[in-house]
Amino acid sequence: MRYHYEKPQICVPMYGKVYICDHPVYSRCTLFRLGGKGLAVIQQRFSPDSKSTSWSSIDPWLANDIYLHPGFKRYFDKRAGICTDGLYPTVTVRQIMWALKMKPLKKERWETVFDRKDI
Repeated sequence: MRYHYEKPQICVPMYGKVYICDHPVYSRCTLFRLGGKGLAVIQQRFSPDSKSTSWSSIDPWLANDIYLHPGFKRYFDKRAGICTDGLYPTVTVRQIMWALKMKPLKKERWETVFDRKDI
């Protein structure tokens, strides 16, 4: 049994879209929209050249699995909101995976976390 989430062999991203915005933490995210509400999901990236991290949209192969999860709609209804000043409520990919009880991504040494619910 695998403990960590693994990338599938074949991936055709169908859900979520890359959303470009002017957020203080990130400039790109994966946006899930249902009706007039939306939820932005971000994932941390590491640049080996500059040895720095940044937040960006999630891997396309993760978007389908998150959206199609049976608990996604309930989580979305609880955390999503309307667009305010071009920004939607935001969660990290780890926050949503833990909330949906999905197997987590392997944690890297360079990863950081937000200590609050809202980003």
